[in-house]
Amino acid sequence: MNTRLDFVGTPIAAKLLKHVLSAGRVVNDSALPAATQELVALRVSQINGCSVCVDMHTKEAAHRGETSVRLNLVAAWREATVFTDAERAALELAEQGTRVADAAGGVTDEVWATAAKHYDEDQLAALVGLIAIMNTVNRLNIITQQPAGDYRPGQYGQHG
Repeated sequence: MNTRLDFVGTPIAAKLLKHVLSAGRVVNDSALPAATQELVALRVSQINGCSVCVDMHTKEAAHRGETSVRLNLVAAWREATVFTDAERAALELAEQGTRVADAAGGVTDEVWATAAKHYDEDQLAALVGLIAIMNTVNRLNIITQQPAGDYRPGQYGQHG
């Protein structure tokens, strides 16, 4: 696959990416657990079919000590017993927040209330930001056909 746009070599694209990644650092530095961040980033990327982000977040999570069992079960998290109630709430919020075009009402009050039982307002803000940022990055990568497979943990000095 040939990349349609070079995000490093094109000034406007590089500037855009810099700002999106800067927003990602706010989430990375938040009190939202790092494992939850990776699981949510991975699930959003799976839903959107962003191979670059699936590659990145699978490898980052494994590098941080996440088990292969949990990583392999993210796509089927509802039936899996390896996720905490808080992680399940975050994954449900991520799915509804990603599938807004498919879900007539967007994120339901019930899903929001469940997430709010497990996360404080700052963590909820980080979670909502992460879902939005991942959807943005997924679309940038998919539209421009960024290739996947050669990501190395820490390659960009952060994940996101």
